[in-house]
Amino acid sequence: MFMKDGRELPVTVLNGKPGYINFLDALNSWQLVKELKEATGLPAAASFKHVSPAGAAVYVPLSDTLKKIYFVDDLELSPLASAYAAARGADRMSSYGDWAALSDVCDKETALLLKREVSDGVIAPGYTDEALAILKTKKKGNYNVVQIDPSYEPAPIELRHIYGITFQQGYNSFEINEELLGNIVTKNKDLPQQAKHDLLLALITLKYTQSNSVCYVKNGQTIGVGAGQQSRIHCTRLAGDKADKWWLRQSPKVLNLPFRADIRKPDRDNTIDVYTSDDWEDVLADGVWENFFTEKPEPMTREERKVWIAKNTGVALGSDAFFPFGDNIERAHRSGVEYIAQTGGSIRDDNVIATCDKYNIAMAMTGVRLFHH
Repeated sequence: MFMKDGRELPVTVLNGKPGYINFLDALNSWQLVKELKEATGLPAAASFKHVSPAGAAVYVPLSDTLKKIYFVDDLELSPLASAYAAARGADRMSSYGDWAALSDVCDKETALLLKREVSDGVIAPGYTDEALAILKTKKKGNYNVVQIDPSYEPAPIELRHIYGITFQQGYNSFEINEELLGNIVTKNKDLPQQAKHDLLLALITLKYTQSNSVCYVKNGQTIGVGAGQQSRIHCTRLAGDKADKWWLRQSPKVLNLPFRADIRKPDRDNTIDVYTSDDWEDVLADGVWENFFTEKPEPMTREERKVWIAKNTGVALGSDAFFPFGDNIERAHRSGVEYIAQTGGSIRDDNVIATCDKYNIAMAMTGVRLFHH
């Protein structure tokens, strides 16, 4: 098949019948992981839902705790499989039924991980014979497997049809790199290399996230993405709440919950989500807890949650546009944020900077808005 400019179509369907929404997720997620790989040199993966990432990550060796909460402690993990486990595990509630994107050729280890998760499809620059054979057995042989030419570059002008009207704009080829982090406007000017990597991951993720959006990152993976909100503070709260849930899942109380052996992973995820919220009484009510646990667990009180969340540190945060008020910084601080990259340019920049200084947060103003629609 050929495109309008005469070039061959850069994607090939190797299995399944991906539809319109599938391809929107596939092409947006591919751009994200391709750019992450180019920026870091590391294998990258993303877990997409509704044309926004539920999570994204580059390869970092996973701790035993993370392997456990991502349900991969029984698997042999390649660097690419580790990246996808982190991308999907960041927000397991949102990544249920995802579209996966891989920066590198899909190997056997990644295919085995994909096979046992609820997922609609995957896009990658290639697949080993063994990996493709594994993926073709998923969903009774109907799992969507798409291969993309990694050398493909889009035309410089994009066209979009809305309500019968055609719009055009330049393709967003803006390169996100460490030079964007040079304008540090806070008293704290210290940006360690890991923080720079995490901020780049946040900004690249935001470039392919429905606006408005805010992204929390720690150690090479997103831990909370707040996408498509009309208010910036709602983005910050939503992403922060997700980051808190990610951290709470690593608490001893959650790790030691006495789940029944026959509980499916999605049911376990849902139960943990409620258990770590103010709705925990619903899970522990008589006649309910028996559906999930072998014995009635102790509740995790609001104070216990607050104390555990306060132990999370070194978190990086990116915003796709400026913060209009310091309340965003107040909320980010409660989830362990110590490094921020945001556009800048608000008439209240002084208030935002002062709030960062209050908590010794280092903040860079990029001067670049990353809206994506």
